[in-house]
Amino acid sequence: MEEKNSFKISASKKSRFILPNLLTLIGVCLGISSIKFAIDQNYNIAVIFLIFAAILDTLDGRIARLIKGTSEFGKELDSLTDFVSFGIAPAFILYFWELKNYGKIGWAITLIFSVCCVLRLARFNLTKISEDAEWKRNYFEGVPSPAGAILILLPLIYELSDLQFNLNVKKFTPYLVVIVAILLISNIPTFSLKKIKISSQLTIFLLFGIVVIFVSLIFFTFKALLILGLLYLTSIPASYLLYKKTKKKLSETMKEEDHEDIL
Repeated sequence: MEEKNSFKISASKKSRFILPNLLTLIGVCLGISSIKFAIDQNYNIAVIFLIFAAILDTLDGRIARLIKGTSEFGKELDSLTDFVSFGIAPAFILYFWELKNYGKIGWAITLIFSVCCVLRLARFNLTKISEDAEWKRNYFEGVPSPAGAILILLPLIYELSDLQFNLNVKKFTPYLVVIVAILLISNIPTFSLKKIKISSQLTIFLLFGIVVIFVSLIFFTFKALLILGLLYLTSIPASYLLYKKTKKKLSETMKEEDHEDIL
């Protein structure tokens, strides 16, 4: 009897790696395309493409963990695409928008941000958290690159929002880029929320908040982005204080346990 040959389009164990990596590649395409639109002085689309890239960067890792599709290849690919989308693209957008007016200094500031971003990503790849310090997974060391990209774009986002506050935000752009670049490579703890636990009673409020943010981004895109960016800035000192408080509380608990063991 002849044996029937069965075939599969892809092995089931390998197919789950495709989706997160595909999202990562789409994200880098959006990041590179944002540079093209910035060159064409179409800054609205440039910023929107970068926001979509940031959203995909948030989703790819979570989807990979959800479907157990994490891999070393995906980790390295994610870091490389993050550098393009959030280390090069936003810096170039600002350069074509305002920093080019500062000549060599403007280009130097562009390079400083890109270099700080790649250093931040390299450090992130080497960061290991021990099992007895799982609570630290709720924090990043320094500002993550997608957040940094959005923060340096706040002056441009403000201009695109058409708000009439009579503020010349362009003159703050070089200083903001340098400050955010320093925050990227700093040791300041910032919220990660990877391991945050939410009670079932608060789930409906969380979903409501997500819907409100989503609707706001659709109808009031740049105004909503500006508010979210400013809120994130205010969360940095809050995350630092909460990190220190948690660390101190855990260290005191460990001292008490050690004291009890001695007795």
